[in-house]
Amino acid sequence: MASLTQQVVGLKCPPISTTRLLSKKLVNPINHHSKQTQKPNTARIVAQAAAVVTNAQTRERLKLKEMFEDAYERCRTTPMEGVAFTVDDFHSALEKYDFDSEVGTKVKGTVFSVDANGALVDITAKSSAYLPVREASLHTIKHVEEAGIFPGLREEFVVVGENEADDSLVLSLRSIQYDLAWERCRQLQAEDVVVKGKVVGANKGGVVALVEGLRGFVPFSQISTKSTAEELLEKELPLKFVEVDEEQSRLVLSNRKAMADSQAQLGIGSVVLGTVQSLKPYGAFIDIGGINGLLHVSQISHDRVSDIATVLQPGDTLKVMILSHDRERGRVSLSTKKLEPTPGDMIRNPKLVFEKAEEMAQTFRQRIAQAEAMARADMLRFQPESGLTLNSDGILGPLTSELPEDGLDLSEIPPAEDL
Repeated sequence: MASLTQQVVGLKCPPISTTRLLSKKLVNPINHHSKQTQKPNTARIVAQAAAVVTNAQTRERLKLKEMFEDAYERCRTTPMEGVAFTVDDFHSALEKYDFDSEVGTKVKGTVFSVDANGALVDITAKSSAYLPVREASLHTIKHVEEAGIFPGLREEFVVVGENEADDSLVLSLRSIQYDLAWERCRQLQAEDVVVKGKVVGANKGGVVALVEGLRGFVPFSQISTKSTAEELLEKELPLKFVEVDEEQSRLVLSNRKAMADSQAQLGIGSVVLGTVQSLKPYGAFIDIGGINGLLHVSQISHDRVSDIATVLQPGDTLKVMILSHDRERGRVSLSTKKLEPTPGDMIRNPKLVFEKAEEMAQTFRQRIAQAEAMARADMLRFQPESGLTLNSDGILGPLTSELPEDGLDLSEIPPAEDL
């Protein structure tokens, strides 16, 4: 026991540093205090941030309120102050984009879309307008593109109705074309010209033909051919106008008048363009402007033609010369033989024949004139008392001082060549 006490007493411990104790006392209280006050500081910061946000929103609301109150006051007292767009400008804009949408009104528009049933058209209205396919053309079509209507097309349309489902307007080109067609028919009637009409129907009184897109009536009494109505269907006839009355929708035409005018122009020796209609063993029937003429096998070429089909085929286009014309019987005789520069050209080189047709026809007419002049001169030589003479063109006329009483001197008249 004593030894243990001596050992304990004999131990020497280093002295306690007052500096270390003091530093621990100074440090530990601070760390301990910070841990205790950490949560109260965070709550205070959140509260302060919320107060800042609330104050900012309040100020923003007050600012907006002041702006609205100021705007309201200006609208009430001076509504046009600082505005460049005036009331007059507003009315001008309305007049620019507003138009009369009553039926019959014409409007400008631009096609911007097409479909199977028609086309959508922008006419600067509150809604787009529609052009149905039935109103796109005077002719019957299945799609608006057949009438040349594509997106981007700008055209004048006429208002023909309104679609109650969406208040959009219904437009038409057909109505405009209809009016123009009647105007064109009146003009053609005044000019007394011959037009082509396609037969599209018939009734007990005549046939219906399309002219300028309009359906005209041709009475059987005004048709020169003996063909039946069924035979005339889908064929084109030369026609002239008899009556054009848009108010009564009456369009009456005549094939006889057109044929009479065409026949009057068929002078002997004139060259016309024709189309081979049919071939027969004795010749070919040629359509020359609605008149059928016969090109006899003997008048095709100077060389013998054993088979017409080796020279001509139905549908061939060729130039022929009028050889004779019986107006009472409606018969016209044609020739290509007289147009051959050299015999046989129609068989070997028909193109050359057609190129020289007018030149050869002129030669033929000169021969005819010489023959007629000789015939007249012979008559006058033996009958000077007739009181007639020949002028420089070989035409009979009254006797003048240029013709001696004893007849004509025929020494300078060339002999007629073989025709």
